[in-house]
Amino acid sequence: MTQSPIKKAVLDTLTLFVPAIPFALVFGIAVNESGLPALLGWSTSPIMFSGAAQITLVTLIGEGASLAAAATAALIVGARHLFYSITLAPRFQDQPRWFRWVGSYMLIDQVFALTVTLENRDPNYFRRYYLTSGISFWTLWMSFTGLGLFIGPIIPESWGLAFATPVLFLGLLALAIDRWEKVVVAVVAMVVTLVLADLPNRSGMLVAAFLAILIGLILERIRR
Repeated sequence: MTQSPIKKAVLDTLTLFVPAIPFALVFGIAVNESGLPALLGWSTSPIMFSGAAQITLVTLIGEGASLAAAATAALIVGARHLFYSITLAPRFQDQPRWFRWVGSYMLIDQVFALTVTLENRDPNYFRRYYLTSGISFWTLWMSFTGLGLFIGPIIPESWGLAFATPVLFLGLLALAIDRWEKVVVAVVAMVVTLVLADLPNRSGMLVAAFLAILIGLILERIRR
């Protein structure tokens, strides 16, 4: 018997959120170190709902960057979500209009990693799974980023929370890679990001993303 999409989404969400807990605590540390009021810093969670972009924004503001520069950097870091939307666009075309609006807000890294593999599911299954995973991640992220404001600053540096972010994204990468073409794209993105790491406003990440997408499209066309 096929497992309920709601039950499966909740279980999958809990599995992927565990590595995100240290990330949420790192966000709490970043808000406290930025000098922003705690409630104002936390408000980026429901407004932006993008951990990497949130940390970029509050960190740059704390370092004295202008609001425009910090917002630009956060947008660049979050630009990868545009590529997520392009990938899932065919799955959204068969969905109700209200879902397209709500679903776009919930399109974070983890939700994309979980739903991009649902290519052979019917639209109803996809919608129920997507909404359940999105709402579950939203609830957990709001809760743990709020908790991070209080307990993040008191956690010893020896715990190495700074490694939370790369470990989290490496886990998502491992989940998504299932063909050699994806390995090539990932390696290209990593190398270009490292080479262009000194570009202002972290724009090297955007260049790497565009280049990786281009190579991915070329390899996909060749494969077909």
